[in-house]
Parts: sequence; C-alpha cells; structure tokens
Amino acid sequence: MSDHYAELWMYVAPQPIQQANQQWLTRIFERLGLHRRNADPFDLRGLWLAPELLVSQTCGYPLMTQLRGQVRVIGRPRYELPHSGGGEHCSLLLTRDDNPRTALAAFYNSRGVINGPDSNSGMNLLRERLAPLQRDGRFFASVGVSGAHRESLRWLREDRADLAAIDSVTYDYLARFAPQEVAGLRVVTRSAPSPTLPYIGTLGLSDEQVVQIREAMNLALQELPDVVETLGVHEVLSATEDDYQVLLDYQQQAIRVGYAELR
Repeated sequence: MSDHYAELWMYVAPQPIQQANQQWLTRIFERLGLHRRNADPFDLRGLWLAPELLVSQTCGYPLMTQLRGQVRVIGRPRYELPHSGGGEHCSLLLTRDDNPRTALAAFYNSRGVINGPDSNSGMNLLRERLAPLQRDGRFFASVGVSGAHRESLRWLREDRADLAAIDSVTYDYLARFAPQEVAGLRVVTRSAPSPTLPYIGTLGLSDEQVVQIREAMNLALQELPDVVETLGVHEVLSATEDDYQVLLDYQQQAIRVGYAELR
C-alpha cells in the first residue's frame, strides 16, 4: 500500500461528527504508516471507484445496485446509539407533531419526500414498509426529492411534506448535536432492520490488506475514546456483500406486490 484516499462523507453533520471522522482517519493512516491524499476533486462515486481508495463509506443499496463487484467491503460499524446497535440500523418514518395522522396507513395520499432514489434508508426501506399499503402501485399523492436527509427534515418542518424516512444514525446525531433540526417532529414507526453502511476500499485490496485496514480502524477506536463517544462507533465488524443481500430482498418483496417505484 502506498498513498491513498480516505473520506467518510456519508455522515457529514453536525460539525462534531466531521471532526471525529477526521481524527479517526488521521489515526488510521498513522497506524498503517501511509500518506493520505487530498480527495476534494472527487464526487462520491468517483471516490468510491478510485483505484487508490483505502477506505470510505457507502450506502448499502448502491453497494448492491451500482458498486457490486467493483469495490472491496472492509467492514461495517457497530454503532451503539438510541436507534442503532449490533451492526444494524433502520429508518425512522417521521412526520410533524401537529400532523393528525398516527398509523402509517393513514398517510395514504399524503405528501412524501425522499433524499434520493438510490438511498437505502430514505427510499428502499420506506418502500418496503409502504408496499403492503399501496394501491395500484401508488401510496403518496406526490413524492419530492430533497437531495439529503437534513433537507427532508426541513421539508417536514416547513410543511412541504408529510412523511419521510430518515436514517436512524443521522437522526441520532442531529438529536444530540443539532436538536433544532428534529424539533417538532415525531416518529410514526420504524423500518425493517438493515445492516449499517459498509466501509469500502478499492477492489485491488488483497484479503490481507482488508484485514489490516479493519484492524487499524479498530485499534484507532481503542486509542480515541472521545471519537467513540462522539460517533457512537464501538467496533468495525467484518462484513461482505452477502450481508447486504437483504436490501435486494426488500426491493424484490416490493416489486412482487406491484410497488417497484416509490410513488
């Protein structure tokens, strides 16, 4: 291994999360004796597929639908947060406190918002939960695309949407460090469980190198208790693409009942 890229861009807010991620990556590179390259010129997909990528984090759904066989899975985080634990997370289906609907079925013909069509937590897990409730392939009167979970929360707060599925790790980070962003909102229900977002590296990494990187990530966590406390990441578990097959199973379940597209 020589000089490599490494960024953790999936959970980028609030600021204490960014700072903790940078501390963690710095210590990982120190442990491996490597130099870290500047990844600023990349977009997410460009970073994920860069041949010099040491470690990044992707969403489990694009891992299986866009990146399968093109990257190495290094592991997945074991968060210990209010809504995530044991290597799994979920989506929290949220609405405003003043919305009179309570049961999920009551949101039929309401206004939905997703962060993006390729998101597991914002789209795929929501689709799985709504599939039994759809009628003729439709559940919502309209579905907006906000571009980010924080923007979906803004849509809810500003009464531009009635229901959104928010990654539980994102929600827990905001509830702790930026509570104003989830104020006035309530949880309608939780989604099905999902493996946490995988850490990935370039496909060219050997099995031995994958183990070395994962060990360095875990040793760095042991040395940085403040990072563990901020991120809620207590361990990087071993993982493979097979762990994420369940996300395609959720997709197929929705397709079988006629709800291939969330609408």
